[in-house]
Amino acid sequence: MSARFRLEILNKNHNRNAFTCGEEVLDNYIRSQASQDMRRRIANCFVAIDIASDQIAGYYTIASASITTPDLPADITKRLPRYPSIPAVRIGRLAVAKNLQGEGLGKALLADATIKVISANPASFALLVDAKNDKAEKFYKHHGFIPLNTSPKILFLPLATAEKILL
Repeated sequence: MSARFRLEILNKNHNRNAFTCGEEVLDNYIRSQASQDMRRRIANCFVAIDIASDQIAGYYTIASASITTPDLPADITKRLPRYPSIPAVRIGRLAVAKNLQGEGLGKALLADATIKVISANPASFALLVDAKNDKAEKFYKHHGFIPLNTSPKILFLPLATAEKILL
């Protein structure tokens, strides 16, 4: 994360109503649903705060998930135990304020989420994402995510691959 932003877990002091990324579902989520999901322990939401304006510049959520083994490509499953599903962490949402898109903040948020998951105590094989549209799908593929066999808009990144890149 650059010196221009600080990363925090979402709290009641953040001005969520001013955030807009251009995707109504993502804007509405941070405004009305994120706090409830955190309170219910469904997902954690992390926000990048623009230090100069003290406004939310972007955010992402992470939550526990799993991938059914048949959904993974054969070249990956041949190296895994024969379990019916593999533990994972899902990035449920990732959004960058409209005026900051294309400046690398999305990549920094993705890297931060990946580092958090790699260093977490519960074991996890992969990071999962649901690409909300073609632009998001292209973004994740650019960063090494692979589509699931049965759901091409759901992509995953093996954490062993991410560790080689990030650490």
